[in-house]
Amino acid sequence: MCGTGLSFRLCCMETGNLFVDAQTAFARQRRRRVLARMRCRILRAAPECSRLRSLESVLGAAPPAGRRTAGTQPIPLDSIVGTAESAKARAFDHRFRPPPTSRRRWEGLWIAARRGAALPPVSVYRLGDEHFLLDGHHRVSVAHDLGMAAIDAEVTRLDGAVAA
Repeated sequence: MCGTGLSFRLCCMETGNLFVDAQTAFARQRRRRVLARMRCRILRAAPECSRLRSLESVLGAAPPAGRRTAGTQPIPLDSIVGTAESAKARAFDHRFRPPPTSRRRWEGLWIAARRGAALPPVSVYRLGDEHFLLDGHHRVSVAHDLGMAAIDAEVTRLDGAVAA
């Protein structure tokens, strides 16, 4: 995975033109998404093998007993394992690689992040040690592509909920 700075330039062959580099990065993520889907088909894995998990499928019919706001804090990107929006579960894959319709938004965020702008905090639900994204799917996707280890998040704890 590409990192930041010099290692980013070497492994991703940065051109110096942020617009071209953003397009290249988006195309790379799209290829990786297609390859992951093909891998699932070849291995005859379940159709969900490359899909993003949904909070609804984890909680089942039982809603959480309560919610507590934990404030804004940095969380590891790898702890974000799914989405709280069922429509996004079909749009993004399990590594938050974007759908083709997200090109402009994704590239704009990528360019802003490469220029040094901080990505705004995402919104997540915490269930145990895992996080389910409520808002910020494109920001998480860009953060993954740029090799970030953590992202700022507005965290809401789900009390009384047990992950399946």
